[in-house]
Amino acid sequence: MGSNSDLTVSELLARYWKYTNGYYRKDGKPTNEISALKSALRPVKELYGKTLVREFGPLSLKAVRGRMIADGWSRTGINRAISRVRRIFRWGVAKELLPSAIFESLRCVDGLRKDRTKARETAPILPVQDSLIDATLPYLPQIVGNMVRLHRLTGMRPAELCMMRPCDLDRSSDVWIYRPQSHKIEHRGRERIIPLGPKAQGILLRYLVRDGQTYCFRPCDSEAKRRAARHQSRKTPLSCGNRPGKKRKRNPKRPAGEAYTIDSYRRAIHRACDKGNLEKWNPIRLRHTAATEIRCEFGLEAAQVILGHSQADVTQVYAERDMAKGLEVARQIG
Repeated sequence: MGSNSDLTVSELLARYWKYTNGYYRKDGKPTNEISALKSALRPVKELYGKTLVREFGPLSLKAVRGRMIADGWSRTGINRAISRVRRIFRWGVAKELLPSAIFESLRCVDGLRKDRTKARETAPILPVQDSLIDATLPYLPQIVGNMVRLHRLTGMRPAELCMMRPCDLDRSSDVWIYRPQSHKIEHRGRERIIPLGPKAQGILLRYLVRDGQTYCFRPCDSEAKRRAARHQSRKTPLSCGNRPGKKRKRNPKRPAGEAYTIDSYRRAIHRACDKGNLEKWNPIRLRHTAATEIRCEFGLEAAQVILGHSQADVTQVYAERDMAKGLEVARQIG
């Protein structure tokens, strides 16, 4: 490694990467921040890896941003990535690897503004219609279908749904309480509580007869059900053809795991949409659908509590305004 005076950008990134692998971990596993950082650092290293840190200034940061625009990144994604790049230089200042003037100069680069850049805009995440959910369900594996039904009722985050275990449920009253083992805002010292009513309980009951530490929704269980269904529909006599399990790969590249991830949950829904020739939708939209319904029926404060938001303006993003109510008001008073 070079000294502080001749430290290159690549060397600074390498030191920061070593730090992040120890810092951004939860329950012994890397957090999503690791993959986000990896994407943000790639264009920096490609363009300025051999450049001395003291020569990396606002124009260099703008060039990195220009590469992201050319590569088709969204405006909001670029702003988040540039913020991460600045964070690395701030960390370098705290470690006395570079003078504070370098980081201060990078702060002069403003974020991209809407309609004032060539970077593409992302479409807002809207609720998914119940008719589309119902049309998708027949093409989903039974376990994923029940995940979707539970997700629609509760509006929890996809990660909270995937990590649900029997030991995380308090079933001592008529309304069960689900406390995820890990959640998005735990680093702020806040508790996440998800109430589960009778409909949600009815979906969950079949997944609670297991060890308390075992995840409720498991891809390995779904794969076992798929194989059992194929065996039941087998027309070739067992004395002929391949024996059950003979064609199974001994060491598959992606074996069925013990818990769904956000990505595997989303892929299962997308595959079902492809099978049914339906519009593809992401599971996060179920949270928006539930939020909109709760807000419409019980108000903004109730939606804020159910979604686990500390501020009502965050809930506004998830809960679409009920235009029908506005139209009715206009009819009555306008």
